[in-house]
Amino acid sequence: MNDGLTQRSKSTPIDIVPVTSDELSTWLKGRDAKLRRWVKSSGFRAAPTSCCLIPAADDSLKSVLVGIRQANDPFAVGQLPAQLPPGNYRIAADWPDDRLERAAIGWALGTYQFTRYKKCDSLKAKLVVKSAPRLRRVRQQVAGLYLVRDLVNTPAEDMMPEHLGQAVKTLAKKFNASVSEIVGDKLLSKNFPAIHAVGRAASHPPRLIDLRWGKKNHPKLTLVGKGVCFDSGGLDLKSASGMRLMKKDMGGAAHAIGLANMIMHAGLPVRLRVLVPAVENAVSGNAYRPGDVITSRKGLTIEIDNTDAEGRVVLCDALTEAASESPELVIDFATLTGAARVALGTDLPAMFCNRDDVATQIAESADQVHDPLWRLPLHRPYRELIDSPIADIANSSGAPYGGAITAALFLQDFVPDTTPWVHFDLMAWNLRPRPGRPEGGEAMALRALLDYLRKRFDGSG
Repeated sequence: MNDGLTQRSKSTPIDIVPVTSDELSTWLKGRDAKLRRWVKSSGFRAAPTSCCLIPAADDSLKSVLVGIRQANDPFAVGQLPAQLPPGNYRIAADWPDDRLERAAIGWALGTYQFTRYKKCDSLKAKLVVKSAPRLRRVRQQVAGLYLVRDLVNTPAEDMMPEHLGQAVKTLAKKFNASVSEIVGDKLLSKNFPAIHAVGRAASHPPRLIDLRWGKKNHPKLTLVGKGVCFDSGGLDLKSASGMRLMKKDMGGAAHAIGLANMIMHAGLPVRLRVLVPAVENAVSGNAYRPGDVITSRKGLTIEIDNTDAEGRVVLCDALTEAASESPELVIDFATLTGAARVALGTDLPAMFCNRDDVATQIAESADQVHDPLWRLPLHRPYRELIDSPIADIANSSGAPYGGAITAALFLQDFVPDTTPWVHFDLMAWNLRPRPGRPEGGEAMALRALLDYLRKRFDGSG
C-alpha cells in the first residue's frame, strides 16, 4: 500500500508552509524581497488548495506554500500528493500533535489511487512523519479507510457475495480472526429467512458472513454492515440512473469491514464480531414480490411494501443475531435511504442511536477529529407509518416524508431496548473530487468511531 508516508528521509525534507489568506501578508513581512517578489509574481493568494513552489539558490525546490481554509481541516494538505514533484516533505508549522496526525491522514487519503482496472502513475511525493507512534496511529486508520474505498469502488461483477466473503477472510487471516459463512438455502435451515428472501433470485447465493476476533473476557462489540452487492431494486425495478451507482450498495458492509480492520490493527481490547448479510437484489422467476409476507429470524412478520427497500430486510436478521449475545454495543452501517441524503446531503452521514450518552460521546469524537456526522431522531410516533394490516411491520412507508427515520425505526424493532445500538445511514461515495477525497467510494464517520471506541474501551483517544 502506497500511503505517501515515510518515517525517514536521507536528506532534509522540503518544508510545507500552510497559510491562510489572512496570514499570508504577515508571513511575507519577515521574508527577503526576492522571495516576496516570487510569491507575488506567481499570483499566490493563499486560496484554499493553491500552492506556490519556492526555489532555492541552486533552483532545487526549497519549500512549498499551501493555501488552507483553516488549520483544523484534516484535508488541508490532501491535494498536495498529486500536485508536488517527487521528494520528501514535512509540515513546517507549529501545530499540536493531533493536528499533525490529521494532516498526515489527509495526505495519505490524497495519495489513494484505485488501480485495479486502470494503470496510474504512482504519486511519489512523501510526507515525513518522524514519530513512530504517530505514524503507526495514522496507518492504523488509513489502512481501514483505503479498504473501504477499494471495496466500494470494485464493480459488482467482482464484488458479489462470495467476493465480499473472501475479503472478510483475507482480513481475518491478517489478524488471526475466525470467519464462518451460512450460504444459500442453509440460511433457511439456520433461520435467516429474510436474508434468503432478498437474495434468492440471484445466481450468486446469498450468505451471512460472520467474523470473530479478540479475547473472550473482553467486552463484546458487534458491527453489522449491509452487503447488498448490487441493487436492481428487485421487481420494483430502479431506473437506469438510479441503478448506475448501485455497486456501492454494499458500502455499509465495507464500513463494517474497514472499521474492523482499524480496531484489530489498533489492538483494542474488545471481543469483536462482524456480521455481513451479503446478497444481490436481482430479478428472476423466484424473486420476492411486493405484497409478500416474510417471517424474520426474530419471528416478526414483514409485509414487503417495496422490494427496493431490501437493505433493512437483510439487516433485520443480522441485527437479531447481533443482539442475541447481549453485546455492550452494536453498530450498523448501511447505504439505506435517499431520504437521509435529502436531509443531510451526500457528505454527512446520518446517525441514529437509542442511547443519548453514546450518541453524545460519538458526536464529541466527531468534532474532535473533524470527521462530521449528524444525529437524527428515532421519533417513535412515525412508527405507525410502517404498520401493516396483515403483518407485524411493513418494510417501507407510502408516505413521502421521514424515510430515513422510518427505516431506522424498522431496524429498531429488531434490537432489544437493553442493547445499546447505533445506526448509520450513509452515502459511501464522493460525487465530486475534493482534496484528499477523490470521486468514488468513501469511508464516512470511521475516524470518529475509532476515536470513540478507543476512549470507551482502552481509555485513549
